[in-house]
Amino acid sequence: MRRTILTAALLLGLISGAQAQDRVWTLTQCINHALENSLRIKQGELSVEQKEISLNTAENSRLPGLSAGSGQNFSFGRGLTADNTYANTNTTSTSFSVGADVPVFNGFRIKHNIELSKLDLAAATADLEKARDDIRVAVAQAYVQILYNMEIRDVALRQIEIDSLQVVRLSEMAANGLASRAEVSAQEATLAQSRVSATQAANNVSLAILDLTQLLELPSPEGFHIARPSVEGLEGAILMSPEAIYAEAVQVKPSVKAEEIRLDYALKSIDLAKSSFLPTISLSGGLGTNYYTSSGFASAGFLDQVRNNFSQYVGMNLNIPIFTRFSNRNQVRNAKLSKLNQEIALENTKKSLYKEIQQAYYNAVGSQEKYRSSLVASDSAEDAFQLAQAKYENGKSGITEFNEAKARYMRAASDLVQARYEYLYQSKVLDFYRGIELSF
Repeated sequence: MRRTILTAALLLGLISGAQAQDRVWTLTQCINHALENSLRIKQGELSVEQKEISLNTAENSRLPGLSAGSGQNFSFGRGLTADNTYANTNTTSTSFSVGADVPVFNGFRIKHNIELSKLDLAAATADLEKARDDIRVAVAQAYVQILYNMEIRDVALRQIEIDSLQVVRLSEMAANGLASRAEVSAQEATLAQSRVSATQAANNVSLAILDLTQLLELPSPEGFHIARPSVEGLEGAILMSPEAIYAEAVQVKPSVKAEEIRLDYALKSIDLAKSSFLPTISLSGGLGTNYYTSSGFASAGFLDQVRNNFSQYVGMNLNIPIFTRFSNRNQVRNAKLSKLNQEIALENTKKSLYKEIQQAYYNAVGSQEKYRSSLVASDSAEDAFQLAQAKYENGKSGITEFNEAKARYMRAASDLVQARYEYLYQSKVLDFYRGIELSF
């Protein structure tokens, strides 16, 4: 019965997974699915939970500590008897105790540790968000690669369609004596090469889909399809300057936030190190009793001894550091060096961010110009191809001129596809630096 239930659950899971894949995925859906299922994100979430537990531990260190204990001793030979004299005898002693201690003042260490734990949690949360950003960018890159490969495949299929029509046309002309068999064979070879290109293009699409489905942690790429976004109006878009983008990015990017939090952590660590120079005060108190027996001597009953031996104590402990072999001083010095090192790390992160934005900006500018030029080139190549096709079909030019015009047209179409999606991606990356969600 159990095996049947497990088998049914497994089949249901597989069917649900297949149904989830057999639909058209938008970029937003892909990103959301990747964020929910990424193992790297799950590890980051576990790290955040660990920091939350550490913070809870630090906050609870203000509470008093309470403990209970019990002990059993056996003594052989000369020992203390119940009437407080010594004799050669075997004795047993049982003790019970309950104690408590309360920190009164410990140089603000508890306060600093709580603040450090809060900063540690905030840094882990920022690191988690950075990991999410990395997943978003990786998914967007894989998504655009699929779009690009799909367009190249479509261009290759159009080329097959054109070449197939020409093979049919030349075959009919050869049957009527208007074309040679050599011309038909040359066009058939061209068609075969076009089919090879289409096969490679289709394989590239499959590989790109595989890359994306692996990012999404899907079990298989079978039945996976993506939506093609609209690319209207791309050529007229206005790009912000790198300085303006950086001014917004430095306020929102989690990589910068994480380093800023770590700088606060380093500053607070200096305060914690300095607290080692301060004295500590603690209160303690407890209850205790014991019961013992001695061979050869009469002993009171268990309850009587527990009651008669009952004791209480209250104490205060003061610890003043006088000379610690310079360890406290060196802790402060190390904390200050860590703070300087973190300042450098923060500055380096900001500079790296600015360099990334500059590179993304000039990539976007270049891809925008390339896209605009490719639009013009593609239109011109298409017009030239249509003219060459009309001339060839009217017998005013040869197959070589036709194929050259066709090759230029297909190359221009491929260049346009590449430029279009490269610019689409680069422009969206610039928006992403400003804190705008990635979407097409």
